[in-house]
Amino acid sequence: MGETLKSIDLFGSARAAAVHTVITDIDDTITTDGLLTAAAYSALEQLRLNGLRVVVTTGRPAGWCDHIARMWPVDAVVGENGGCCYWYDRQARKLGVRHSLGPEALHTNRERLNAVAKQVLLEVPGTALASDQFCRLYDVAIDFCEDVPRVSDDGVQRIVALMESAGMTAKVSSIHVNGWFGSYDKLSMSREVMRDLFDVDLDRDREHFIYAGDSPNDAPMFAHFPNSVGVANVRDFAGRMDALPQFVTRSRSGAGFTELVASLIALRRSE
Repeated sequence: MGETLKSIDLFGSARAAAVHTVITDIDDTITTDGLLTAAAYSALEQLRLNGLRVVVTTGRPAGWCDHIARMWPVDAVVGENGGCCYWYDRQARKLGVRHSLGPEALHTNRERLNAVAKQVLLEVPGTALASDQFCRLYDVAIDFCEDVPRVSDDGVQRIVALMESAGMTAKVSSIHVNGWFGSYDKLSMSREVMRDLFDVDLDRDREHFIYAGDSPNDAPMFAHFPNSVGVANVRDFAGRMDALPQFVTRSRSGAGFTELVASLIALRRSE
């Protein structure tokens, strides 16, 4: 894996100058050991101050997305791995929301999700429902290392297998296994958001984006964007990802994101 990834130092000023949007994961990409540092938050703000659009994509719940859209320096937040998107119009003082499913489907799915979650907790010792499960609409998040001692890789794969056998989509993040019913993902919702909110074709213009992430649930985004960047801890998932980022930072987690932003801004100014 180390031989495949190119250093962020090789990104180049022409490539940087063409970027108009940064899409980024949150957990262990912007955050460090669960903490949003002042430096990482400032990096988000610096992107906006330098004229770049910022869209966050995360497996975190809808309840968090409401907060992030209102209070972070971002343009939109795709939550629950593509189940929903929140954005805040500061001039109109109005929160916008887009959902992948209607209320009836969400209600029906919740009963099925609860049944699968119960089975997982019974069959994979040491796991727990994610502490943020109470504010999720679309998925079930099984905690394998955030608030519990780390579960083995075999245990994580067992969670995935149980979810998939129930007909769910299952994605492994750096802290949770997220499972849901439906074909949506971070990429599909990001495509809708860019088209409808910003009049940007995410497929045609993909060379004008950077995507930053760190774990297997970022693989579809890594595969789609030629300017994909992994923070250094992406190496922890060597051999367990369907697609790798094109570039990698020297630093891990939030420090890696801060490194990426500083490099991008410096390169754009030098062009």
